[in-house]
Amino acid sequence: MTTQPSSSEPSDLAARAAEKHVVVVGGGIGGLVAARECAKVGMRVTVLEAADVLGGAIRRVDLDGVTVDAGAESYATRGGIVRALVEELDLADRIVVPQAGGAWLAGIPGTGAAPLPAGGILGIPANPFQDDVRRIIGWSGVWRAYLDRVRPPLTIGHQLSLGKLVASRMGTKVRDRLVAPVTTGVYSASPDDVDIDVAAPGLNAALTRVGSLSGAVQALRDEAAATVAGPPAAAKTPGAAVEGLAGGMSTLVDALSEDLAKLGAEVRTGVRVRGVRAVGDAWSIEMEVAPGEVSALDDADPVIAERIVEDLAAEPTVEEVAADAVIVATPEAVAREILAVAVPALKRTEAASSPEIEIVTLLLDAPGLAAAPRGTGVLTVPGSHTAKALTHSTAKWGWVRDAAGDRQIVRVSFGAQGEPAATAGMTDDEAADLARREAAALLGVALAPESVIASHRGRFVQSQPASIIGSGERRTSARAAIRAVPGVAVVGAWLAGTGLAQVIPDARDEADRIRRALLWE
Repeated sequence: MTTQPSSSEPSDLAARAAEKHVVVVGGGIGGLVAARECAKVGMRVTVLEAADVLGGAIRRVDLDGVTVDAGAESYATRGGIVRALVEELDLADRIVVPQAGGAWLAGIPGTGAAPLPAGGILGIPANPFQDDVRRIIGWSGVWRAYLDRVRPPLTIGHQLSLGKLVASRMGTKVRDRLVAPVTTGVYSASPDDVDIDVAAPGLNAALTRVGSLSGAVQALRDEAAATVAGPPAAAKTPGAAVEGLAGGMSTLVDALSEDLAKLGAEVRTGVRVRGVRAVGDAWSIEMEVAPGEVSALDDADPVIAERIVEDLAAEPTVEEVAADAVIVATPEAVAREILAVAVPALKRTEAASSPEIEIVTLLLDAPGLAAAPRGTGVLTVPGSHTAKALTHSTAKWGWVRDAAGDRQIVRVSFGAQGEPAATAGMTDDEAADLARREAAALLGVALAPESVIASHRGRFVQSQPASIIGSGERRTSARAAIRAVPGVAVVGAWLAGTGLAQVIPDARDEADRIRRALLWE
């Protein structure tokens, strides 16, 4: 049991904290939050980021003078966790919510596109006879879904796979045309791989109690409506229970970076960590430092200067830094490589499959999109389009609309679990052209090649969501191996689950564990 210092020992605690050095590897949100937690108590903190900018999956891009999010564009409101951090950093006046207008579904056989039905959970309808549901699954799908109400109730009381449960109770059309677009768009995963108890807590219990899946959905919606004002978060259109920041989510990264500077933390970019090894009770972090500009050569012979710069670029400087503790905040594959020596037991745990997602952002001269013909975004029936989803940013976010003026911005997403991005082998120009054609098809508006004013292509390794079957066991075993080694912690989406609402509290908890171990144990 940890014994905390009494209130009469603040100077002693401050002195001990000042003697401790914590190195954080990775400058995404998880790493920055963990670094801030350590710096707040007076510890010496160094953040090492391999890229030339901080933020990880949160990135910004300038498209012909319009600065927008190139990666994560919002955060989940559940629990108020992210909002609390935003307010701590004096960004409350930047909080924005999506504009009114629901998502659409594209790739519907025989129909093409239609508004995504309201009144369900993860696409599962409470009433299959609703017009917006029937438009997507047809009368044959409706009557098959209705059998759920008259079939004998489940006697086993529990089903693990969301897709298998939906198909067995309400049929494949509900699974493939309603549920699959949601799970692919939100989790980049097939519904068959989604764990019901994680993605839709309480659904199994309601199913056992009520006797039908559609009835269970309605029961959960009714329960949620009775406890909170407005529609239950789980029943809203995917993405509706979110907030963003005017100016982009990168303003949160900027604020964290500025706060770390005020707290005296050192932040270094362009530094790739090779590995971590124990040196007695401390740690040594080996890193490659990218060469910077060689200003001293400005007046030298141009040929000699060029050769020197090329040599420096070919062989980065290798440095080592000592630390009392290390917090690794990188994607899973990188974290496993860095900790191969320090945490050998991690090699015996199962690594998750993490797909590479690509998001192509387009700035368009497309007056036909001004009326938001298909709401704030479009999900696709898997297999119907090469894109898995589209966000009409100028329709979804007021601040983006104001920044873009009379132009339009769309973000087209490619790639999912077990399905590489269709753009993966393309050049940037080819990827932008595919995104334009997909946007035209998904939004039902002709978009000529010359309508593209500017484009940006972003690649992201998406950590496996916590809702994937088996994900919990993998995360638990990996974290146990890491925590068995004193002075080491790992934060980030691959252990916490995807989304800032999960990454931020996990980073705080792990940083607190390290602080306690260094100061009080």
